[in-house]
Amino acid sequence: MNIRKLFYQELRTQVLPLVIALMLLMIAVAAGSADAAGLLVADGGFGGVLEIKEHDVQVTVNNGVAVTQVTQVFKNTENRQVEALYTFPVPKGASVANFSMWINGKEVVGEVLEKKRAREIYNSYKRKRRDPGLLEQVDYKTFEMRIYPINAQAEQKVQISYYQELAVDHDRAAYVYPLATVTRKDIDSRTTGRFSINMEVKSAVPIVEIGSPSHGEAFVIAKHNNSYVTASLETKEGSLASDVVVGYKLSRPKTGIDLITSRQNGEDGYFLMTITAGDELAVHDEGMDYVFVLDISGSMANDGKLAVSRNSVEAFINELGGEDRFEVMTFNVRPDTLFDELRPATEEMKTRAGEYMRSQQARGGTNLVPAMSTAYKYGDPDRSLNVVVLSDGMTEQRERQVLMQQITSRPRNSRVFCIGIGNEVNRQLLEQMAEDSGGLAAFISRGDNFKAQAQGFRRKLMRPAATDLQLDYGKLSVYDVEPAVLPNLYHGSPIRIYGRYKGQSETSVKLHGNVLGREITQAASLAFPQTDPENPEIERMWAWKRVDQLLKKADRSGSRSQVVDEIVQLGEGYSIVTEYTSFLVLENDNEYKRWKIDRRNDRRLGRDREAQEKRMERLEAIRNSAISDIGPQTSVKETAVRKKQASQNVVSIPNTSMPQTPPSQPDRQSWDFDLGSGSGPVGPLFLAAAYWLRKRKRKMEK
Repeated sequence: MNIRKLFYQELRTQVLPLVIALMLLMIAVAAGSADAAGLLVADGGFGGVLEIKEHDVQVTVNNGVAVTQVTQVFKNTENRQVEALYTFPVPKGASVANFSMWINGKEVVGEVLEKKRAREIYNSYKRKRRDPGLLEQVDYKTFEMRIYPINAQAEQKVQISYYQELAVDHDRAAYVYPLATVTRKDIDSRTTGRFSINMEVKSAVPIVEIGSPSHGEAFVIAKHNNSYVTASLETKEGSLASDVVVGYKLSRPKTGIDLITSRQNGEDGYFLMTITAGDELAVHDEGMDYVFVLDISGSMANDGKLAVSRNSVEAFINELGGEDRFEVMTFNVRPDTLFDELRPATEEMKTRAGEYMRSQQARGGTNLVPAMSTAYKYGDPDRSLNVVVLSDGMTEQRERQVLMQQITSRPRNSRVFCIGIGNEVNRQLLEQMAEDSGGLAAFISRGDNFKAQAQGFRRKLMRPAATDLQLDYGKLSVYDVEPAVLPNLYHGSPIRIYGRYKGQSETSVKLHGNVLGREITQAASLAFPQTDPENPEIERMWAWKRVDQLLKKADRSGSRSQVVDEIVQLGEGYSIVTEYTSFLVLENDNEYKRWKIDRRNDRRLGRDREAQEKRMERLEAIRNSAISDIGPQTSVKETAVRKKQASQNVVSIPNTSMPQTPPSQPDRQSWDFDLGSGSGPVGPLFLAAAYWLRKRKRKMEK
């Protein structure tokens, strides 16, 4: 009995307060996923699970950047004081913006420090049985925190905020709040109180439709205008065991640029520029070759990932045309092929492929290297080869460098497209493989629409809308642009460019590129203001993109030693938890002063919340304008004034030869390119002629 007592005393003494690590739904994503269902387990799992009383999610999407605030209230139903372990799997591609817990009824906000220093400060408090908190990254996808003490029958409130960039696929953006990931099989994932999720979406590109493929009519949807929509779901005693997916479709008729900025007084500015391919760059169908590489290793048995993969591949294959050829390959520790050659996409071959995939079982280890080597054997110099990998990316770490080397030695006319499956996925590996080959990465949740995904994916596979892209910022001084080298522009998947800028300028931004062998140059007159407090989200996203690219660059070389200092600096400056930085929560401001910790996150969080509140006020004006025609009518003059006020939050700059100066601090600027004129005309007739000449040349060469 004394030994047991000493054991628990030692356990509570050594792991006192809170350890949390958090990071990455879109989710989704056009098809992404983000593990966001936090759970509080008493005594690290030895004493049972605390009851989830409330689970509220507030999502604000500003031009593709989603801010998710998760507030949960747990109750200790036991008649004893407990220590609690809070587990929170990393949302896909997200940057943790804040972690708060309520101590004595007051919100306590954490700060990010270099990991070793944060641990040392935490340990100094732990020995005194006081209440610091430490948020650390456990692995590439998981964070944890410990809370002590939670008194008998007491409640504990926690709040986590994270930022993420929603992927867009086939002009469709998807936000995924995955609740399907449960870290322990014996966990009760139902709330005894309220579960709610409220979503506000603001977009420079017009929103044409919105809905939830996962929860359907349970969501209440309100489209207030083409740039602003809301979605809301609320239930009592709801299950937290299935992903919540909300998707919306965008429509940009003409290729162009959309710009939003953020800048505080006395600091250099930040910008997010989005390049979107319009309908005028649509291409004609042309036969291509596809090798579908399906992961059937043991990790794919979790969370129904193999079933999602099979459904996805079948949907992709069903979309293939008569001139396409394909092969299906499965792999775990070794690859296995269906045909041993490329077969035409006839109904018979599609049926055989479906039967083959449905016969597979998830088992064994994961070795992707032999599968990729085999896939490259199908290269034909006269046709484009698309290698489509469907996997969770859970391969051995030592394989990473070999996979990157394989990408550089692949057949000249081949590209790799990676589809991440499920809520637990190695996003970094799959993205890096795709990017290094000129392809794309996407992520699929169980709640997604497989047919819509397949249609959009094949459209991109046909051919990039534009290649060899470069941006010239004119007289504007820009730096630390991510990505440094622009990728190919695909239909339905815009390119997002984050960067910093100095000075104040209205400048002519020129886009250079190649469409079907024809060089094009287009210019847009855009304003980069001296002050713009409207979009602080892009500051963290710029920093997160910078960290992500630094890690990818280091992993290609095999050593991270040269980038660690910059990652720590970015983590501390922008409150980003990484493998090298941690969140530290102290009891009050005096304790932060004692350790000479600058309250950077506290200031940034206050600024972010203020900007979000102002935005919500403008959006409220839009909502009021949208319902002005309902019920007793006010005067025509008053209605017109309200509508004018609601529309002032968006500035659209037309494409004319004269410079256009937008009002100060616009929410965003848009510019449509006229690709039927100017240097390197690329109109519909040119595209049709170029396609016909290219196809005729190939036939003559044969």
